[in-house]
Amino acid sequence: MHDRGVSSVIATVLLVAVVVLVAAVVSATAFGFTADLREPGPTVAESSGRLVADVSGSNDQIVRLTHEAGDPIPVDEIEIVVRACGSQGRLVNLPASDGDPRPTGDYVAGDDLFDNSYNSVSGPIGEDGRTVDGRWTAGETATFRIVNSACSLAPGDTATVRVVHTPTGSVVIEEELTAS
Repeated sequence: MHDRGVSSVIATVLLVAVVVLVAAVVSATAFGFTADLREPGPTVAESSGRLVADVSGSNDQIVRLTHEAGDPIPVDEIEIVVRACGSQGRLVNLPASDGDPRPTGDYVAGDDLFDNSYNSVSGPIGEDGRTVDGRWTAGETATFRIVNSACSLAPGDTATVRVVHTPTGSVVIEEELTAS
């Protein structure tokens, strides 16, 4: 009888050891998966946009996007995607800098739909975005121009503009704008 009692104690100790080992493996696996999860992107509760003709006579279209409410967006973590005239271009590596916020070379990916003249990009995505705090906050308007020679938008034509938070891949602003 005495031997039988010892073997049940050993069996209980072994069973507890197996349960602890399984729990350790499961928790290590679960923590490994959560390390790969990304934080959510900033939330923009409300935005607005306008696509208006440039009054300087160039026939370009000026895009004005206003972040009206929500989280501040770090400008160096966004890109702006524009779809118009069957083309898609992106403003990248923002804010545009080097003393002249022109979206040329380092600032354009895809089709070059953008006006490359002086001060064609302004607001938090342009040179003045570097001088403030590097964030696009509620109440601020970003402006850029779609050049007429690359994309001639007649009144009533539309352009889709998306602001993408690149670390998470989430679209934080999406506006379908109609040319005036």
